[in-house]
Amino acid sequence: MIRVLIVDDEELVRSGLRLILEAAGDIAIAGEARDGAEAVSAVRRLRPEVVLMDVRMPGMDGLTAAAGLLSLPEPPKLIMLTTFDLDEYVHEALRLGAVGFLLKDTPPRELAAAVRTVAGGQAMLSPSVTKRLLAAYVDRTPSRAEAARRQLAGLTGREDDVIRALARGLSNAEIGRELHLTEATVKAHVSSVLAKLGLANRVQAAILVHDAGLG
Repeated sequence: MIRVLIVDDEELVRSGLRLILEAAGDIAIAGEARDGAEAVSAVRRLRPEVVLMDVRMPGMDGLTAAAGLLSLPEPPKLIMLTTFDLDEYVHEALRLGAVGFLLKDTPPRELAAAVRTVAGGQAMLSPSVTKRLLAAYVDRTPSRAEAARRQLAGLTGREDDVIRALARGLSNAEIGRELHLTEATVKAHVSSVLAKLGLANRVQAAILVHDAGLG
């Protein structure tokens, strides 16, 4: 069972998320929290694998809590809950190391699938939604763009192909089909790219590509 902590200041939202996830069969709700401070305390106490957390909450907001959670020795996988008008906060959370985000109106099946995806060690990078977020809020000031391009300059040609495809939201299997590589080879390239660039996950790699103006 995948143990999940739900963090939202609205009881109705928490209840709805609980019902959806518990119906999945392989997901258990470890607990609930009403704000960021409760979330940090609950994670230390309950040690959930995945945290679903709203961005805007009274008291300690989701972004502040994300920084605290992701600095723990064994941080949970963090998915931010948002609406489009809060995307800029989610972008910052992704920079901190969150592995993805969901809209609050995400269909139940996709919600459960997202939890399974991040629990399995993969980042959430939906082509239909994440690309909109990155395009709208990526920092493309000349200094950051140049720094991002310098960071990417050390990649091989094939690694560059892989990270650009990754930034478009493609899965390993999709990248393999596009570049005529096996999925195992793509996975190896992704691991090499993340290690070379000092990045925690695929989402941070995608942000770097977009910062450089290459995606």
